[in-house]
Amino acid sequence: MSTPSRFDRGHTDDLMSFLAASPTPYHAVANAAERLEKAGFRQVAETDAWEGTSGGKYVLRGGAIVAWYVPEGTEPHTPFRIVGAHTDSPNLRVKPLPDSGAHGWRQVAVEIYGGPLLNSWLDRDLGLAGRLSLRDGSTRLVNIDRALLRVPQLAVHLDRSVSTDGLKLDKQRHLQPIWGLGEPHEGDLIAFLEEELGLATGEVTGWDLMTHSIERPSYLGRDEELVAGPRMDNLLSLHAGTAALVAVAAGDSGLPYIPVLAGFDHEENGSQSDTGADGPLLGSVLERSVFARGGSYEDRARAFAGTVCLSSDTGHAVHPNYAERHDPTHHPRANGGPILKVNVNNRYATDGSGRAVFAAACEKAGVPFQSFVSNNSMPCGTTIGPITAARHGIKTVDIGVAILSMHSARELCGADDPFLLTNALVAFLEG
Repeated sequence: MSTPSRFDRGHTDDLMSFLAASPTPYHAVANAAERLEKAGFRQVAETDAWEGTSGGKYVLRGGAIVAWYVPEGTEPHTPFRIVGAHTDSPNLRVKPLPDSGAHGWRQVAVEIYGGPLLNSWLDRDLGLAGRLSLRDGSTRLVNIDRALLRVPQLAVHLDRSVSTDGLKLDKQRHLQPIWGLGEPHEGDLIAFLEEELGLATGEVTGWDLMTHSIERPSYLGRDEELVAGPRMDNLLSLHAGTAALVAVAAGDSGLPYIPVLAGFDHEENGSQSDTGADGPLLGSVLERSVFARGGSYEDRARAFAGTVCLSSDTGHAVHPNYAERHDPTHHPRANGGPILKVNVNNRYATDGSGRAVFAAACEKAGVPFQSFVSNNSMPCGTTIGPITAARHGIKTVDIGVAILSMHSARELCGADDPFLLTNALVAFLEG
């Protein structure tokens, strides 16, 4: 029998369910919205006039969500406390003309989204999910969560150098999945999806479809102190932010700030879209919240000046087989608590005052935290943090959970870290 954790595993169990149910950004925000609805939040349409009432509200736009809770009697100039995350993950996405194939194999034409570890998608049973746009202007989510596709690797007998020179993949030629035998026919894939959903032939006129591994998230290790699963970058943070916002709203007793969750799409390819962090969505929602409560532009400026955002994204745990790739004095460990991410060239938005805000939240929550900085000889990744800070003039701090195998089809984290992150976010949102 495995040794029980010192932390309640209910939160991590729930995270694994959330990951499995969220194969695309569209499913992720729908699942987050369902949790918010159960907690009393209500969706507002961007095309409607907004009321300045108290309570929980949220906006959905494509694969993005912004949710906020207005305490009773909140002044128009009240600052916000924001948890920012992103909803997208690197994967293989279906092209506009998907039906392809050769030599008796039927294939689906895909494009590479973001920067996936390409080898992790080989010889893996894949499902297909996403959003379908219908002739009447509505949309439907689809999730074929069974073994439908597979990208077969070339046998070692036909690639003898793979074991000595490493695997070399051409993104165009080597990553097109198979899904059957025979000759491809135009319209086959969409007709299959229409049949799966009980739609009439020709009803689907647009699609945003992507592949996903159908393997379930699971605990790993002798003592089950690790979790393996897909899309931890960055649905782990979206799940934690949703749970934290629900908890804070339920315990409202004179909150000094307006707690906000912002889950953006398209972080993995630069955030430049109407649903990305470099778009107007967050600023528009925050401003409209101020104005709906009778505020002026001066109130908006005061609110933004006092606002802080925690940009929560996964980071790199020290890798036991590649420790030299990490900074020699910064080795974040699994189950060591959330990480504070620092880069003096502003690839992360954290500065000393931001560190103090996060340290205070962790101290209040009784949560340990770790520091992450890249090896000087290695390029540093980035997040929505610097974009949020620059676009909105909001103090932003980059944090997250340390994982291994980032951008793999299946990533790895400590089983206790999601719970620790959520507790820190609750303390931060409470102020």
